[in-house]
Amino acid sequence: MTTSLKVNGKAVTAKSEPDTPLLWVIRDEVGLTGTKFGCGAGLCGACTVLLDGQPIRSCSTPLSRTAGKLVSTVESLSANNSHALQKAWIKHDVPQCGYCQSGQLMSASALLASNKNPSDADIDNAMSGNICRCGTYVRVRAAIKTAAAEMRGAKA
Repeated sequence: MTTSLKVNGKAVTAKSEPDTPLLWVIRDEVGLTGTKFGCGAGLCGACTVLLDGQPIRSCSTPLSRTAGKLVSTVESLSANNSHALQKAWIKHDVPQCGYCQSGQLMSASALLASNKNPSDADIDNAMSGNICRCGTYVRVRAAIKTAAAEMRGAKA
């Protein structure tokens, strides 16, 4: 059986079983390793990708749910750290161990796609469920505000 979907704008035909978690299709069939395996139960957020623009946990989303849809991974932001979120992450020294960062970035990108000027509460709500073992939540919030300002054309 095959499933057709788009990953970062590129048409993909996955050969995995329909109940295979999307995470393993992204990593093993498509070869994109930025999306991480964390808990395997959709609780930590390390595996977050966007499905038609909405954040989902790829470790618990079956391939069958993605047929004909657009999947965006952390690699979709930019290859050279030129995306506003990536620049802000670097500016605010967000990553420590870095393991959760791809999921954090994807949740943040979904937030900024729908809210160009998020409040602290908006950020906290959008980022809830993305667990950072290193506790860099304050830096994540600051980076999102910096990226939002850049995306609006304002000074951070």
